[in-house]
Amino acid sequence: MTNPIDSGLIAAHNDKLARHVRHDYEHLGEQLARRGIDIELVREQTAAFGVAIPSWGVGTGGTRFARFPGVGEPRNVFDKLSDCGVIQQLARATPTVSLHIPWDRCSDYTEMREIAKGYGLAFDAMNSNTFSDQKGQAKSYKFGSLTHSDGAVRAQAIEHNLECIAIGEQLGSKALTVWVGDGSNFPGQQHFRRAFDRYLESTQQIYAGLPADWRMFLEHKICEPAFYATVIQDWGSSYLAANALGPKAQCLVDLGHHAPNVNIEMIVARLIAAGKLAGFHFNDSKYGDDDLDAGSVAPYRLFLVFNELVAAAHEKVKGFEPAYMLDQSHNVTDPIESLMVSAEQVQRTYAQALIVDRAALDAAQDANDALVATRLLKRGFETDVTPILQRVRQDAGGAIDPVGAYRASGYRQRMAEQRPAVAGGSGGIV
Repeated sequence: MTNPIDSGLIAAHNDKLARHVRHDYEHLGEQLARRGIDIELVREQTAAFGVAIPSWGVGTGGTRFARFPGVGEPRNVFDKLSDCGVIQQLARATPTVSLHIPWDRCSDYTEMREIAKGYGLAFDAMNSNTFSDQKGQAKSYKFGSLTHSDGAVRAQAIEHNLECIAIGEQLGSKALTVWVGDGSNFPGQQHFRRAFDRYLESTQQIYAGLPADWRMFLEHKICEPAFYATVIQDWGSSYLAANALGPKAQCLVDLGHHAPNVNIEMIVARLIAAGKLAGFHFNDSKYGDDDLDAGSVAPYRLFLVFNELVAAAHEKVKGFEPAYMLDQSHNVTDPIESLMVSAEQVQRTYAQALIVDRAALDAAQDANDALVATRLLKRGFETDVTPILQRVRQDAGGAIDPVGAYRASGYRQRMAEQRPAVAGGSGGIV
């Protein structure tokens, strides 16, 4: 295996913390045992949990106004895989990478798959891009892609999605994520029903090109860049489309793509009940689609989402197989550090949801005991499961303190020397 960070440095870093981790883990185990919870079972389940890294996430993001590139940014997909390899080596919670085409095109996908394998990585869902024009592109997406009034533009967008599927087959991916920025900025600019009909017609052609064992993830977004009306603007329109397409089409939920104060955990429950939950793009938001680090603003909201996910797994809901990915914009932090911290936060929240007493919660809900029910959730959320996460990383050969080990390694400084700055950096964000 190719290790971007010296394993000896990680071991030395862990040696300084191992004794404290052992004591903290034993102490937490005693606390959980008094609640009837086996810490070893929680640790095993947590160790099996993984969230994908977005290839575009290891580059510096930006806003509508400016982008300030960081040092040592990846210049191509192979640099991105190296950075993703660092994240997985240290944090041990991100075993897959989600690629974005055309940003991640290369001349040899067999080579790409082998290099990724060397870093201990596989490939998650493929992501198409029909929301921005690319160099040499025949038709513009300025006024839409899959829903454009011009059939030639729609055909180009359909062909691009089919290309993404073909690339994904070479890489071992099993899903295609489709997000379009199609919509309108002025009243009367677009015929709402016809635009949705064109979306269905286009996605049906993409759906027909899916391999038998693939899924198609439909992502919705309330606004931006279509600020007046977006074609697939909420979970309802996403569900209508997924239902019309067939069983391989499901609805992807991004935590930032909602109006303020929307009850996201209820949306999750509805999609689970309908068998249409594709999975999640994890981030956080304060005002809109801010793409902040996961759990940085509203960690309890993230926990409530995971409460629904863990409940569905506990109840063995048929067809429940969500895919998880981070989707963030890192404007003022080192992207590698933010992605490690976010992966740990998602893993932490999963472990906290695992220790909720499901039987007691069911009983409180059946008895309409609102106070006891909400206290049961708060008890899980307020439990510090850090020792479990540290043990998971330590046992897997990762770093007890990923950010500390990363900074001690000098990886970013080495990349700054090896990767001269290039205009435009490593591609945009979704």
